[in-house]
Amino acid sequence: MDGVPDFASGAPSGRRSSGLALWADRWLPAIVLSPSVAVSFIFVYVFVLTTAYLSFTPSTLMPNYRFVGLGRYRELFANPTWWDALNNLAWFSLPFIAGCTGLGLLLAILMDQRIRAEGFIRSIYLYPFALSQVVAATVWQWLFSPGYGIEKIAQDFGWTAFHFDWMGNPDRAIFCLDIAAVWQFTGFVTALFLAGLRGIDDEIIRAAQVDGASMPLIYRRIILPTIRPVFFSVLLILTQIANKTFDLIVVMTAGGPGTSTVVPSLFMYTYAFERGRMGIGAASSVMMLMLIITLLVPLLYFGSRATRNAG
Repeated sequence: MDGVPDFASGAPSGRRSSGLALWADRWLPAIVLSPSVAVSFIFVYVFVLTTAYLSFTPSTLMPNYRFVGLGRYRELFANPTWWDALNNLAWFSLPFIAGCTGLGLLLAILMDQRIRAEGFIRSIYLYPFALSQVVAATVWQWLFSPGYGIEKIAQDFGWTAFHFDWMGNPDRAIFCLDIAAVWQFTGFVTALFLAGLRGIDDEIIRAAQVDGASMPLIYRRIILPTIRPVFFSVLLILTQIANKTFDLIVVMTAGGPGTSTVVPSLFMYTYAFERGRMGIGAASSVMMLMLIITLLVPLLYFGSRATRNAG
């Protein structure tokens, strides 16, 4: 009859269920993600803004929210240890990034040849990355210590005149950190490059070989340009790791000898929490943030361009 719902057809129930499904599709993801977004907003962005504000205050051991302008930044830039920290960061970052990238690419190319026991070898080069930086730093501190590790092993083999004292040399201590960091993160970089190499269609390589191209030429002209987005990802990740490295340095050298291995992260911790000068520590952390933004924004831009061109 007209005007009487057709209960047998289930039309009203169907409309309600479809409306509920549309509502769930629209709002359920937001409801599920909102706690994570709120926590991230508070513990990342709110804390970053709080730290930035503290850099304009006379905070010492405890926060002092009285605004005093750029005084903490003037003190920071007048501190010679801060400039030593930036210089040390450059000496640490460049060899670290170059070493991890070069060795990681070389190992990935060798692994891409489908060698025997590939799974076992992959677990070996990924093992250092599974270790914490504290454990890795402790091992390398022992290896580099005079009278122990490398020096002791060499002398036991008969080279009694061999001495290895880089850890106590202000000009070479930073390279001890580089060696330890490269050892730990090269496996991770290798895995990234290997994933990029395995994503290349084998037919492209076979076609180039049919045309008479050698493997070195194929890698130089075809394969490496194809994985250019992977290069930018590697540089992006390694730049962040180099900028925030802390545990490795604290355990191996504690910033010494002198200030030869102090980096901005260690400078910030020392002034903010050990010397009770929170304002300068906050100012140094803000400068670290500006530094990483200055370095990463161009990498993100060129990386996105490389990804679009590769696609």
